[in-house]
Amino acid sequence: MKRTSGDAKRVRSATDARETARRLFRSGWDQLTEHDREVIEGALQKLAPVRDPNREFQTQMTFGERTSDAIAAFGGSWTFILMFLAMMIVWAMLNTEILGPRHDAFDPYPYVFLNLVLSMLAALQAPIIMMSQNRQALRDRLEASIDHEVNVRADMAIRSLEQRVRDLEEQSTEQLRLLRELREQA
Repeated sequence: MKRTSGDAKRVRSATDARETARRLFRSGWDQLTEHDREVIEGALQKLAPVRDPNREFQTQMTFGERTSDAIAAFGGSWTFILMFLAMMIVWAMLNTEILGPRHDAFDPYPYVFLNLVLSMLAALQAPIIMMSQNRQALRDRLEASIDHEVNVRADMAIRSLEQRVRDLEEQSTEQLRLLRELREQA
């Protein structure tokens, strides 16, 4: 009989579930009944793997999106602010103190060309930052969705375990009742 990739995934999933259960229960695993072990392994197999929003988001990003995020990150950093401040000081010093007295300044005071450069930079930087913020909002929604999935799974697992505990309580109560009846008969 030929095995399919689905069979291999199920075998791998069963092995992963068994190992996860052993890790979670540590030494208590050996004290569980075979039925309890099967129930726990089955529950763990049914759980889909936890999604990583960082990995999902990074794999879906295009080159342009990664580039705009890098530009936005650099444009909002102290490195950019300090470099830009240094460039403006050099620009002003060059046009006022060095080239200004010789009447060779390429942008004399009131620095009209500098104003044009700053306006163009702002016009380009604003949409790039907005694109990056939109992607961050999408990423936040993805994280919220994954958090909700995890919460629902946890709730389902807790309800299942609560039911199992109730069943075990009922069984132990019934067994105690039977033991008492046997003692009374003896």
